[in-house]
Amino acid sequence: MQTPEAYDDHVIRLFLLAAAVWGIVGMSIGVLAATQLAWPALNFEVPWLTFSRIRANHTFGVIFAFGGSALMGSCYYVVQRTGHTRLALGKLALFTFWGWQLACVLAMATMPFGITQSKEYAEPEWFVDLLVAVVWVSFGTVFFATLARRRIRHIYVANWYYGAFIIAVGLLHIVNNLALPVSLTKSYPVYSGVVDAMVQWWYGHNAVAFFLTAGFLGMMYYFVPRQAQQPLWSYRFSIVNFWALISIYMWAGSHHLMYTALPDWVQSVGMAFSLVLLMPSLGSAANGLLTFNGAWDKLRTDPAVKFMVLALVFYAASTFEGSMLAIKSANSLSHYTDWTVAHVHSGAIGWVAMITIGSLYAMAPRALDRPAMHSKPAMELHFWLHTAGLLLYVASMWASGITAGLMWRATNPDGSLTYSFLASLIAIKPYYWIRAFGGLLILSGMVVMAWNLWHTAAMARAKLIKPILVPLPEHIPDPVEGQVPAPLPART
Repeated sequence: MQTPEAYDDHVIRLFLLAAAVWGIVGMSIGVLAATQLAWPALNFEVPWLTFSRIRANHTFGVIFAFGGSALMGSCYYVVQRTGHTRLALGKLALFTFWGWQLACVLAMATMPFGITQSKEYAEPEWFVDLLVAVVWVSFGTVFFATLARRRIRHIYVANWYYGAFIIAVGLLHIVNNLALPVSLTKSYPVYSGVVDAMVQWWYGHNAVAFFLTAGFLGMMYYFVPRQAQQPLWSYRFSIVNFWALISIYMWAGSHHLMYTALPDWVQSVGMAFSLVLLMPSLGSAANGLLTFNGAWDKLRTDPAVKFMVLALVFYAASTFEGSMLAIKSANSLSHYTDWTVAHVHSGAIGWVAMITIGSLYAMAPRALDRPAMHSKPAMELHFWLHTAGLLLYVASMWASGITAGLMWRATNPDGSLTYSFLASLIAIKPYYWIRAFGGLLILSGMVVMAWNLWHTAAMARAKLIKPILVPLPEHIPDPVEGQVPAPLPART
């Protein structure tokens, strides 16, 4: 027998708490931004409260603060359980938590005051970018060091996705944020003109690919089989989907620049790769859903499963929609309309948020040594609030986008425009009211989740959770193909 050990769940609990807090902060700002579009006076004529300022705070707060905290916490959780080993470099892991929170606070505190690069998903200035790079390299060091000391020879597929997510996001962040600082709060990118746009959307789309897709697929491939309590439908298919995804996704970013100054052939390449992306995207969604074959009854009894199943449905739907909108003829209608907003949020609120919430509900009791979440009815309430808000949001933006697109294209027999731009804004305004209400429902669900997590963590906050020492055998056999390695007990 080897020296007894215990899983290091302290840093995981911190990321759980941070994810809940940032979820409320990021979505509160999103609701404020949505209400400003419906009622512009709600900016109160305060410059740093205007939509153009707080919109970046909303995207950063939800994607990187909420989503990033959940990804890093779940990554540390999964790599320990699938490797039957303690997290390596515990102090460095703790640094990644505090460093990430500091970077998020700095970004959120500076962007409303115009201290920004004005790049989509890459708004923070150079000093924040440097901190993010240091934290990210440290995060990767902890992950791969833990993977290297695993006691199960096989590397479970969830870790493949987490590893690709860490490497690719680090590469994207560094290349896109190469800049020359001219002061503490201002820098200029080394790229210019159309090259800057191309690099930015190589980054922007692959931030979606590797941060919002590969990372959360790592979550899905661990927590879906664990919650279904059976192996993946096809483990080999998951490996095929992995290599297809990371090989193809990198080249699809130019579909964000249709009908711009980008060379037409580059736009066509982006369109072609976007269509090929249907295979790994729909493949992963199908693999996750089919894993529930024989366990569909859990939809009645387990709210976490409800979140996971609906997340996979929206993953399939939003990725299919994204590939279709990359076709030039379809893009000519959707470009610059709220249809794009509907697509983005069906992926962000439907896929990313719901797989995160389902995974947090599955992970939190185990990490906090509780038999279950504090309140199952609260989980059910959260599911229905989130689902109702999501459907209202996406449906209203679909209607708004298609309405605006058709009005912009309408012409009279003499070739003049049938509708003015102002007429299109008046036509879509009611949909903005619906979107704001949908966002409010989603935010309400996040508050319910935070309340539930807070009470579930009561023992941890009272410092009553003590790790037990788990004797680890010299040899641990690899699990059956597709089976998640059973975690060792880590708490009393």
